Amino acid sequence: MSTFSRFTPLIQSLPSTIPFVGPEAIERQRGRAIAARIGANESGFGPAESVLSAMREAASGTWKYADPENHDLKQALAAHLGTSPANLAIGEGIDGLLGQIVRMVIEPSMPVVTSLGAYPTFNYHVVGHGGRLVTVPYAGDRDLDGLLAAVKQENAPLVYFANPDNPMGSWWSAERVVEFARALPETTLFILDEAYCETAPADALPPIDALIDMPNVVRTRTFSKAYGLAGSRVGYVVTTPGTAQAFDKIRNHFGMNRIGVAAAIAALADEVYLKEVTAKIAASRQRIAAIATQNGLAPLVSATNFVAVDCGRDAVYARAIVDTLMSDHGIFIRMPGVAPLNRCIRISTGPETEMALLEAAMPAVLKKLA
Repeated sequence: MSTFSRFTPLIQSLPSTIPFVGPEAIERQRGRAIAARIGANESGFGPAESVLSAMREAASGTWKYADPENHDLKQALAAHLGTSPANLAIGEGIDGLLGQIVRMVIEPSMPVVTSLGAYPTFNYHVVGHGGRLVTVPYAGDRDLDGLLAAVKQENAPLVYFANPDNPMGSWWSAERVVEFARALPETTLFILDEAYCETAPADALPPIDALIDMPNVVRTRTFSKAYGLAGSRVGYVVTTPGTAQAFDKIRNHFGMNRIGVAAAIAALADEVYLKEVTAKIAASRQRIAAIATQNGLAPLVSATNFVAVDCGRDAVYARAIVDTLMSDHGIFIRMPGVAPLNRCIRISTGPETEMALLEAAMPAVLKKLA
């Protein structure tokens, strides 16, 4: 027997899974290099040159641990957001922060409410800490009222909601999000995942001060999307000082890396680049939508750095498109995991070279599958 015998019963009961199959694994499995990496919701446009310069400068100091208090990054974020540093907690991307939040709130068998088909990594953390997932089907490719009803029915201590949404790209107005937050019981912690906030319409984001007084609301944000720093793993939480301080009880105090922290601080300072790259993302969304429409597919309106495309049939057909794009053309995209969302494929925005590959490949793929 090669497995240690005294893992906890919970660990022994869980499968060994990775929520997402990475493009590197797909390359290894298929023995083919990826020509267009437009499936992981990264930014193919990359970070600003000022950020790359800051990373190169910080690299010589990588022998040192990062500041365990994250002082400089908190100061920069507080100035950027108009908050106090005390309102912030820093973590290794939103994924790392989600694990910490679940750990702080959930004990075995406790109910956790989320949308059916929403971010799989959150579900991974819930199950890993013994929580019981209560999933609410999307209604018209988004949902909010159903989440509230489930929270009240289950007396759930935790609810997760992304705005804009992954994997559909849909969104709710800031007014509706605030209304939802204030309708929740004070005993329910609300994770408002705003990973795509930089690419969202202004009216989709509640002002920071609209929810900053609510101890049961944590807003998670990241440098992985518009800022082009997915590999640096820098995320943060905006909440009340007391709730933010609770992260210090369990977080990995040396979990951040100096190069990534330097990159995040430089990214916040380069507002010109952020404006430029969000314009490129918006243009690429239009490009993806046009390619989809030209091929008889139906792009959904998106507020993110990807476009969900309704393929008009079932999950088998959508999966065939995903697989054939990769096997025949080296184009990596993804698709939602559950019905009815899995009638769609999901294509990340990217440089024109990759959009051109997609445009050339899509008609051939659909013809092959006809």
